[in-house]
Amino acid sequence: MKLKHNITINDSGFAFDAKTGDSYSLNTTAREIVKLIELGRSETEIKAYFMTKYDVSENIFERHLDDYFQMLNHYHLIVND
Repeated sequence: MKLKHNITINDSGFAFDAKTGDSYSLNTTAREIVKLIELGRSETEIKAYFMTKYDVSENIFERHLDDYFQMLNHYHLIVND
């Protein structure tokens, strides 16, 4: 998966879609996930990163990560390889 080329995200978590003019605000976790996507990390690599960095249940994290990816797809912010 990749972030669409028309999406710009600044360090404070403000995301802007130049194609549609839509803007979004990302929290700290969302910013981390998007940065990992920008670095070309797979869903498995993103999950492994969070499982080692944070004390979180694997099942709960997977569910939230899936929800987040669905939201990114819904708003057309990512494309799948």
